[in-house]
Amino acid sequence: MAINQTDILNQDLGGPADANQYLTFSLADEEYGVDILKVQEIKGYVPTTRIPNAPADIVGVLNLRGTIVPILDLRSKFCLEQIQYDQFTAIVVVVVQDRVMGMIVDSVSEVMSIPPSEIQPPPDFGSRLSANTLRGVAKTGDTLTILLDIDVVMLGESAATAVAA
Repeated sequence: MAINQTDILNQDLGGPADANQYLTFSLADEEYGVDILKVQEIKGYVPTTRIPNAPADIVGVLNLRGTIVPILDLRSKFCLEQIQYDQFTAIVVVVVQDRVMGMIVDSVSEVMSIPPSEIQPPPDFGSRLSANTLRGVAKTGDTLTILLDIDVVMLGESAATAVAA
C-alpha cells in the first residue's frame, strides 16, 4: 500500500473550530502525533546516504529537490527495538526552527483534529525520566496519542529552548 501524502494532508477534518491538527503515526504499536503545521511532506521510505561518525539515530541524508535533509530514525531515538523497513515505513519531513529534517516512522495514520480539552499535560515522571519531548497526551476514542514536541525531539532540548528565548 503506497502512502498518498495528498490524501493524508488534505483530509476534510471537520472537528471543532478550536481543535489543533496533528499528523498521527505509529511507532512500536503506539500512536504519536506532531503539529501538522510542522509537517512539510510525507514520503515512502527510500534508502539514505550514510554520514560517517553521525549519531546512531541519524541514519543518513536524502536529496529532497536540491535540499540535503538529515533523516532521523525515531525507533533509534526512542531506544525501541529496530525492525525491518517495509511498504508502510514512511519518512515524515518536518520543518523545525527553519531546518528541514526527516524522521522515519513505522506508518502514517491520519490527520486528526484534537480539541485542547482532550489533551492532558505530560505526566510527571519525577526526576527519573524527563518528559520534555512531550507536548501532552490526547485521548482519541479508546486510544492515547502521544503528542510530541518535534523541535525538542529533532534538535534536543538546548537547541529548542535557545530559539524560544
